[in-house]
Amino acid sequence: MPHQSAISVSTRVVETAEGIFAPGHLGELTQHIPFELVDDVLARTNHLQQRLRQLPSRVGVYFLLALALFPSLGYARVWDKLVAGIQSAGTARPSEKGLRDLRRRLSPAPLKLLFETLAGPVGRPRTPGISYRHWRTVALDGCSSIKAPDQLRVRGWLGKVLRPNGWDGYPMLRLMALCETGTRSLLGAVFGPTSCGERGYARRLLPLLDASMLLLADRGFDSDDFLTQVAGTRAQLLIRLNGRRTPAVMTPLPDGSYLTRINGLTLRVIEADITATCQDGQRIASRYRLATTLLDHRHDPATTLIRLYHERWEVESAFYALRHTLLDGLVLRSQDPFGLQQEIWAQLALYQALRRAMVEATDTDASIDPDRASFTVALEAARNQVITAQGVLSCLPGTATITHAVMTGLLPRRRARLSARRVKAYTSRYRGNSTEERPLSSRNIIHLAITVHTAQTGADPRGLTCASTPPSPGGRRQGRRDRTLQLLRTAGQRTWSSKEIARSLSIDHYRSFCAQLGQWAKDGLLSKVGRGLYRLAPEWRLPAGTHDLPSQSTA
Repeated sequence: MPHQSAISVSTRVVETAEGIFAPGHLGELTQHIPFELVDDVLARTNHLQQRLRQLPSRVGVYFLLALALFPSLGYARVWDKLVAGIQSAGTARPSEKGLRDLRRRLSPAPLKLLFETLAGPVGRPRTPGISYRHWRTVALDGCSSIKAPDQLRVRGWLGKVLRPNGWDGYPMLRLMALCETGTRSLLGAVFGPTSCGERGYARRLLPLLDASMLLLADRGFDSDDFLTQVAGTRAQLLIRLNGRRTPAVMTPLPDGSYLTRINGLTLRVIEADITATCQDGQRIASRYRLATTLLDHRHDPATTLIRLYHERWEVESAFYALRHTLLDGLVLRSQDPFGLQQEIWAQLALYQALRRAMVEATDTDASIDPDRASFTVALEAARNQVITAQGVLSCLPGTATITHAVMTGLLPRRRARLSARRVKAYTSRYRGNSTEERPLSSRNIIHLAITVHTAQTGADPRGLTCASTPPSPGGRRQGRRDRTLQLLRTAGQRTWSSKEIARSLSIDHYRSFCAQLGQWAKDGLLSKVGRGLYRLAPEWRLPAGTHDLPSQSTA
């Protein structure tokens, strides 16, 4: 390893690497991406230089990270930033061609391994806002609005999307990330063409989940097989279901939620209306249907989980920091798939290093929530440190510039707000939503009302509601499927004929009902034992009204 040297610059001393390795730094962020780590990822990916030249491989890695730090500058200008604080070191200024060749000599592999090494949860167990009970909350989502150059080789990899009003101006790259909601640090990320759906990318991130995590995700990830695969990681889940999905009721619970089975997995479903009252008196209501593996209503009340689901939006803040703050909304600079992959991995590694520095700053005060740290403030402080080459090797206690900048520029405590989700472009690639009720500008929320809807539990087999247990206003109405399950559950071992079931439920359209029975048998609710003969599936024989159930969520 090259020796370290102290370079006197005017009246200050800059500590950096020696000789031709001197430009290889990232200012104070070098402490989160140290020389030893960069040398290790180069060695493990077989990208160490065979002989020392003017531009060693280690310098190339830091140069790529600096390109992500200054996305609007060209190669030569970025190099000038790296050597601005060490001019007396006598480093020669390479040509732009030499810098391009340096990029080509390094494949995406070292940057990918660097990000994977830095990725992971950064919040400590006592860091505010990172966990629910004893589970670390993480969120999964995708971003498909990162623009790549409109070049032939790029189009061959990413393609272009045809919208109702014409072709997209740029090829779009889809980024899928698993994010720690409390700190917005990334546990992992994958990317590629938008032609591959979000769930396809998300499955590649599932091995990062473990039993210590609670996954939050939106309704794009509610497919039966995906829910089963998430549960197979032993992580807990809280996922919003598509509004068109109406899972069958297996057991109602006292807090209004109910148990169901989806693809052989026992889940708890919560249906609720959330009404937000804005400061101008406007009321906005939305209906949510959430599915979770936290089955115990006593430890995890429905209203608590509904409020927890809002933490899912932290991954959107992570995407905003990547796409608009770090990248400044610009088109990626690389002109081919090889360079694009290298550039994205460099951006992700730099983003993760910044998040680590921000959490390190907020950890100096145990009462500060990490979401009050400003990404913009940390980014600008890091850029300044690169130019001055300060804090490359070490910082005295209490003198870290990024820590000082973050703690003196803390954001105010977050307010509850809402606004319409709109694409602010003259020609939008999305169809307008004429039914949007939310205001175009952000409004403060002064009151939030949550109404949990209950399935009708007081019904006889014919679907007539008992007077003693009226359904709650807006509660879920029993359909044929729930009434059939309730009837068959009265004698779980018995075999029923389709005519007998239809007669007991006073169903007139017999043929359509027979088709439904066949579909319910395919879905696993019933077992078909003969022509027109059905029996309740064993896993659905749990008596309705049983509340004291073994819970998957009990520690």
